[in-house]
Parts: sequence; C-alpha cells; structure tokens
Amino acid sequence: MSGAPVTLRRALISVSDKTGLIEQAKRLAALGVELVSTGGTSKALKDAGLTVKDVADLTGFPEMMDGRVKTLHPAVHGGLLYLRDNPSHVKDAADHGIGAIDLIYVNLYPFEATVASGADFETCIENIDIGGPAMLRAAAKNGAFVAVCTDGGDVDAVLAEAEETGAVQPALLRRLAAKTYARTAAYDAAISGWYANQIGEDASDWAAIGGRLQQSLRYGENPHQKAAFYVTGEKRPGVATARQLQGKELSYNNINDTDAAYELIGELGSEKPAVAIIKHANPCGVALGANIIEAYKAALACDPTSAFGGIVALNRPLDEETAKVITEIFTEVVIAPGADAAAEAIFATKKNLRLLITDGLPDPAAQGIFAKTVAGGFLLQDRDAGRIHLDDLEVVTRRAPTAQELEDMLFAWRVAKHVKSNTIVYAKDGVTAGIGAGQMSRIDSARIAARKAQDAQETAGWADPRTKGCVAASDAFFPFADGLLQAASAGATAVIQPGGSIRDEEVIAAADEAGLAMVFTGMRHFRH
Repeated sequence: MSGAPVTLRRALISVSDKTGLIEQAKRLAALGVELVSTGGTSKALKDAGLTVKDVADLTGFPEMMDGRVKTLHPAVHGGLLYLRDNPSHVKDAADHGIGAIDLIYVNLYPFEATVASGADFETCIENIDIGGPAMLRAAAKNGAFVAVCTDGGDVDAVLAEAEETGAVQPALLRRLAAKTYARTAAYDAAISGWYANQIGEDASDWAAIGGRLQQSLRYGENPHQKAAFYVTGEKRPGVATARQLQGKELSYNNINDTDAAYELIGELGSEKPAVAIIKHANPCGVALGANIIEAYKAALACDPTSAFGGIVALNRPLDEETAKVITEIFTEVVIAPGADAAAEAIFATKKNLRLLITDGLPDPAAQGIFAKTVAGGFLLQDRDAGRIHLDDLEVVTRRAPTAQELEDMLFAWRVAKHVKSNTIVYAKDGVTAGIGAGQMSRIDSARIAARKAQDAQETAGWADPRTKGCVAASDAFFPFADGLLQAASAGATAVIQPGGSIRDEEVIAAADEAGLAMVFTGMRHFRH
C-alpha cells in the first residue's frame, strides 16, 4: 500500500442513515471537494443548499429498477479502483473519461434493523444492499488512494485530518480499509444467517458470525488476555442491550456473568418476584418471593459467602428498600427491568457498583444461536430454548409428588438449566437450598449442594438446613442410584431428572425404597 497522503477532490456519498450528513457535507465542500450522490442522499444535500452531482450524471445512465441499479458502472468502480501511480491505469481512466473518487461514504441499507423489526421476507430482501458493499469493497482494495467511510465517525476522522493537514494520512487510510472489510463481512454474515433460517437450513456449507464493537475491554478473563465486546443487533433484553446508569466500566467477566444472571431470571418469568445471584456464571442463590426484597434476602441466604462480589439480577424494578439491602455487601453488577429514583440515589453513593436497566425480560423459549470456539474452528448450536411444563412430567415412582413438590420441582429444574454441568439443585418453597455445579461426577455435585445448605444453616442459625423436605433437580440422568441416594440423605423428598439411563429401573427402585417421589422430564440441560 502506498505511503502517500491523499488529497480529497471528489467524494461519493450514498447513505441510509443521514445523521450528521449535512454538516459533514458542508465541511467537505469547504475543502473544495466535489460532491457526488444518489437518490435520497442527493436530494437531502441539495435541499440543504449544497452543489451536488448526481451519479447518473457521472455514469450517463439513470437510476433504474427501483434504484437497484445506479452505481454498478465503470465510471464509479473505475474511479474507485484505478491505481493513481500506475501509468496504464491512469491512461485507461483518461481514455474513458473516468475521474478519481477520493472519498466514499456508504453506511449500507439497514438490513439488520429491518430483520430485528420483524419485517416480512420481501421487505428484508429489499433491504439487502448490493451497490453499497460493492463500492466499499472496491474502494477498500484501493485503500491507498481512497478514504473509505462506513459510518459518520469515519467521516469525522477523515475531515479532522484533511482540515488539519490538507490530506488524509496513510495510517488512517489503512485503518479505514481494514474496518470496511470487517463491516461488509458482518453485513454478509447477518444476511447469510437470516437466509439460512428462512429456508430452515440447520447446517449451511459456510457459516459466519458478525458483530459491531460495543466496548473495548481492559482485558479478558485474565489480565494477560486481550478482549472486546461485540453485539449482533439481536434485540434480546440483557447485558448487550441494557443501559448502564452508573458504575465502573463492565469487564469481560462482568459481561459474561451478567448475561448468565439475566438469562436465568428470564427463565423464571415475571409471574412472581424473583432474584438470582450469580458468581462465575453459576447461580449461588435463586429465590421467588412475595416481593422483590423478600426474594433477594432468600437468594442471599442460600450462599452469602459466594454472593460477595457477585451479580444480582431481578425481574422487578429495583426499589429503595431493596437497594439499601443490596448495598450492604459488595456487589459487582445489578441488572433489572427498571429502578426508581430513590433506588438510583442509594446506588449513586456506591460509585463502582454498576446498575444496568433493560427493556424487559429475555424470552427463554425464543430461538437463537450459541457459538463456542475450538482449536481450528467453532461450534454452533441453537440456544437452549427447551421448556418443561407440568403436563410434560412423567411420574415414575409409586408415590406421586405433592402439589408443592411439583411447584418446587419446576422451579429447581429451571434453575438447574442455568448451572454448569454436572448439576444438582436443591430447592424448597421457591428458594434454592443448595447448588452443586460443574463437577465431574453427579454424586459430587449432590454432596457439594448439601454442604452449601449446611453452611447456610450455620450462618443463618436455622434449626435445620433448608434441604430438609426439599426437592432435587438433576440436569441429566442419574447413571447410578448413588447420586439420588445422596440427595435423599440431604433431605430431599422428591426428585426431577430427565431419565434415559440404562439403569433407570434401578434408580426408580431406589427412589421407591427411600419413599421418594420422582418425575422424568425426557429432556436434559447440559451446560458446559
């Protein structure tokens, strides 16, 4: 790539988002830059009193086919692509009357926003930009001689250099070219992903994932790892779409844990006030309550030690009383659908505490994509949108569960879905009693969950651990009866699990002998 600065003499502008356009165009005109434009952009510039040449005047062809064809012409692409330091290219341009285009500003049809709005197939198709990406990619290939702008920030950067030095410097030209290919790649990724979904294709021959930088992070999981946060444009309530009202900048681990917390809250829905406290992407306490402060206190009591420095997610707006209690211990992030002024004032006294406000709760049944990298590739799967309801449960023991046990089973099951495997969750009266997460054997998870319950009992001064008379949820089947018997020894009276083991009959017999009620869901929730 050439190292010479580029003086701007002609700019081609064609944008769907016209924010800041007029002021930027006036600054270009003040530098003596000739403006060339298309359709609505041209009209907006002319209405502002600027002198503009239509692309049709440049090409000698009118816009046609409802604007589908307007810039796909040698007069445009030649002006973008020819090498200014190549005599043969310069001669060809002169012979065919092709003038150089030194700056292009295209921000593409709003395809991602159109899809997010729920538009129909035909509308989405019409919002696939063809000429825009073609021009941007052509200009970026010739980025030594063309300033390529995909958003208003790019234009501002170009203008700042041109106004200060009279030209655009090579370092900025390279950065803009690199950004352009990332933008068009993300745009095409959005289109390809949407189209595959439209035709019901589960595994396309090629797959791409694109996103826009939301935040450059100080580091990743550890200080020696670089990291950044990208958003896809999916309008799912959560950490990517929330408004941060106060607190320090979110870290990599904050973002990961807050996402886990709010997805779990979404799983519990909005019927009853609910609170989840998350540490290292696992819940350490989850509770339903008559009100949000009662739910918070119950969730905290499950494992107050682990809750220190955790993430708190609520399914109700934060109120003053709850805010006071939350600030009694060190908390990293609170995320909720809202907060009243009194609660915000209390949090304002804790300047490092992050408060995120969303526009609702995530739908646990909504489809989505989950990605994970492996050496040399990546795995794609559907978001775990599996849901189990009362009618889906199969009673497999002689004793049927009581109505309260059934209610607690469904609660524990929904929590277990959001705990790293292997998982055992003990719950009673809509509150987790103990959580065993991420162990290599299921019986170890059952033991850890029981130990957590005993610790909570000692801290709170209760007569018994809350596992006495609880239910137990297992994210996958019990391969042997030992895990189930461990749950029974912790105090569980009922168990919910997927079933499907070759030893199911042994496990059922053990449950019957212990007097347990047990139901199968027919669905597992591994979470690695």
